[in-house]
Amino acid sequence: MAVKKNETGTAQIEINGTKYDLPIYKPSIGPEVVDISKLYAQANVFTYDPGFTSTANCSSTITYVDGENGILLYRGYKIDELVENTDFLEVSYLLLNGELPNKKEKEEFDNAVTYHSMLHEQMTRFYQGFRRDAHPMAITCGVIGALSAFYHDSTDISDAHQRMVATRRLIAKMPTIAAMAYKYTLGQPFVYPRNDLDYASNFMHMCFSVPPEEYKVNEILSSALDKVFILHADHEQNASTSTVRLAGSSGANPFACIAAGVASLWGPAHGGANEAALNMLDEIQTPDNITKFIKKAKDSSDPFRLMGFGHRVYKSYDPRAKIMQKTCHEVLDALGLKDDPLLKVAMELEKIALEDPYFVEKKLYPNVDFYSGIILRALGFPKDMFTVLFALARTVGWISQWNEMIEDSEQRIGRPRQLYMGNASKEFIKIEDR
Repeated sequence: MAVKKNETGTAQIEINGTKYDLPIYKPSIGPEVVDISKLYAQANVFTYDPGFTSTANCSSTITYVDGENGILLYRGYKIDELVENTDFLEVSYLLLNGELPNKKEKEEFDNAVTYHSMLHEQMTRFYQGFRRDAHPMAITCGVIGALSAFYHDSTDISDAHQRMVATRRLIAKMPTIAAMAYKYTLGQPFVYPRNDLDYASNFMHMCFSVPPEEYKVNEILSSALDKVFILHADHEQNASTSTVRLAGSSGANPFACIAAGVASLWGPAHGGANEAALNMLDEIQTPDNITKFIKKAKDSSDPFRLMGFGHRVYKSYDPRAKIMQKTCHEVLDALGLKDDPLLKVAMELEKIALEDPYFVEKKLYPNVDFYSGIILRALGFPKDMFTVLFALARTVGWISQWNEMIEDSEQRIGRPRQLYMGNASKEFIKIEDR
C-alpha cells in the first residue's frame, strides 16, 4: 500500500498566463516534495530534470540519506549503531521487514538464508560457458539472470509467499554465485557453502579455501567483511536501485530485476569507485609521489582526479567512511600490513587530505570507497571482484526496494519523458532519388 502523504500546502506555477496549483508533501525527514504528476494532463508540459537528481520517483520507508549533514538511516536506525551492534543478516531482516528481529525471528531468518545457499547443480555448468578471463561481474550478472530458469516456484510477483521465497533465495545464493565466479577466474574448483558458518565467514571460505588444506576463517577479517556488507546494503534511490525499480515496474520477475541492478552497478561511476581508488593508488606508487599528485588534483586543467574522495550526495563526511576508517586500520593491524607500499600511500594520502585546507574547504573527505577498496585488497580480493562484492551486499537493498514497489498501490510502469530536439518534419525521398 502507498504511504499516506502529509499535504502541507500548494506550490503555484504560471505557464503561458495560466496558474496551476501543485500539492506539496512533507516527508518524515528531508526536503518537501512538489507533486507534478498531473502537470502534463493539466498544462500539456513536462518538467526537465536530467538524471532525475531533483525528482522523487517514489515514496519509500526504507533508507534515508542526508548528504548535507552526513546522515544515513536504515528504517530510522543510524548506520553506526547498526554496524556496531548487529550483523549483515540482522540488517537484511530490518531492511526487508521494517523492524529488527527478535531472537526467534532472527534464528528463523538466518536458518532460511543458510539453507537456501546451495545452487542448483546444473547452474554450475553455466560457468563453463564463459571464457576463463571473463570479468566476474559479467559472470555474476549472467548467472543471476538465469536463476528464473531454475526456480519457477518463486517468479509469480503477485504471490506474497513466492516473493518471500525469491527474496531469501537471492540473499542466500549471491555469495555462492559470487564465490564461484571468483573461483572460475582462478581455475580453482568450486567450494560449496557450509551451514555451520555465518554469512561473511561462509563467503570467505568459499572464496579462499582449497581442497588440499583446511582453511580457518579469521574472525577479525570476517567481521570486517560483514561491516562492509552492512554499509553497502542500501543507499536510497541510486542508479542501480532505480534500475531495479524501473525493471520491476514492468512486472519482470525478481531475478531479472536484480540482474538489471547488477548491470547498472557495473558502471565505473557507480559500483566501480573503490576499484578506481585502488587504481589511483597504483598510479601514485610511493608516498614520495603524493605531493606531485596532490598538486595535479588541485589543477583544474589537469585531468587527474583523486578517486575515493568526496561524494555526489554527501557534502560533509560520509558516515560510512568513519566506520570503514576504523575497520580498515583493524584489518591492517590484524594482517600486519602496515608496511605494504600501496597501503602506506593510502594512509599518507588519507592524512594529507584530512589536513590540507584545499580538501577540507571543498569537503573532499575520504569516502567509503576509499577505505573499502583498501580493506578488500587486504583481505585478498582482486580489484575486479570489488564490484561483485558490492552487488552481493546491495542485493538485500534492491530486493527490499523491489518488494516495497510491488506493494505500492501508486506504482505504475516507469515511463520517463523527454525534451525532443530532433527534426520536426522531413520530406521522404525514395532510395533511387537520394
